[in-house]
Amino acid sequence: QVQLVESGGGSVQAGGFLRLSCAASGYTASRYCMGWFRQAPGRERERVARIDSDGYRTYADSVKGRFTISRDNAKNTLYLQMNSLKPEDTAMYYCAAGARATCYSDSQYSYWGQGAQVTVSS
Repeated sequence: QVQLVESGGGSVQAGGFLRLSCAASGYTASRYCMGWFRQAPGRERERVARIDSDGYRTYADSVKGRFTISRDNAKNTLYLQMNSLKPEDTAMYYCAAGARATCYSDSQYSYWGQGAQVTVSS
């Protein structure tokens, strides 16, 4: 049974930073694509970042240069380093994992964590 457990959310002032972690169990993170999504109240879910099994990374334009997705294969854990946070980054952040090496679409993420709230105040 695959489980993804996020941690590291919280409240921070604009310009600050947070690091989200996603610990995976029942799943070998290094073999598959994983990603971070976010959803703010009244808005559609947005894919923030993705990392494939070969380490290839993509980012939403809104976070490029500020967020970094990474993976510790030994710890089977996915991370999202978020710097220079803005109030518009406020959302529930979700870790997601696919069952293939590359996830070409959001529908290819099979497993989801419970979410971690990030709140950025101005």
